[in-house]
Amino acid sequence: MSDMFCFQCQQTAGNQGCIKTGVCGKQPSTANLQDELVAELIRLAQTALDNGKMSHETDDLLMDGLFTTLTNVNFSDSAIKAFTERVVKMREALGGGNIPVISLWEGDTDIVSLRSTLLFGLKGMAAYAHHSRNLGFRDDEVSGWFYKGLTEINKKHTVQEWLELIMEFGRINFKCMQMLDTANTAAYGTPVPTKVNTDIKKGPFIVVSGHDLRDLAQLLAQTEGKGINIY
Repeated sequence: MSDMFCFQCQQTAGNQGCIKTGVCGKQPSTANLQDELVAELIRLAQTALDNGKMSHETDDLLMDGLFTTLTNVNFSDSAIKAFTERVVKMREALGGGNIPVISLWEGDTDIVSLRSTLLFGLKGMAAYAHHSRNLGFRDDEVSGWFYKGLTEINKKHTVQEWLELIMEFGRINFKCMQMLDTANTAAYGTPVPTKVNTDIKKGPFIVVSGHDLRDLAQLLAQTEGKGINIY
């Protein structure tokens, strides 16, 4: 029996899945806690949707919870446990019980692949929605699809039904990307080709990866005039 299962990135072991330790360094305990978090997010989404109790608070829990499970975002077991507890408390506050959740990684290969495509897509859209929200932008249709998508993941569908769901999601994801582009350009202007110095300078520095422009802008402001280089 494997210690974990994760195949959400292109570096996954043997192009099949990491089952002992993630190629990214993720430990089995973390992978399993992330799976538990996803299950609780599904329960919360279904509870909120069924009871008509969707709100910005539940929106944010779904977005941030999915974002948390993306590769290299958060490998802190204690942080994931704490977030999962928040999701459970919210679900219970909305009157939801311990809804049965489908085994995400088991079943017909095509069905598992299609289900996973939708789940991984939702995780990516959660990152875009999170960054947009940080800049003051939300979209009800985008937020609403997190509830629908997570709820549909917990249902049985034919291959054709999965394909239709994924195509529908793709249109919503494109809308979310448009929202993030609007948020970024409204805050920082339209990007233009610019010459930059790529030499490494002497002195202290901070390396930044990812595309959270608000965090980067804050970091640049905080280090201005301090002799700290940002790469």
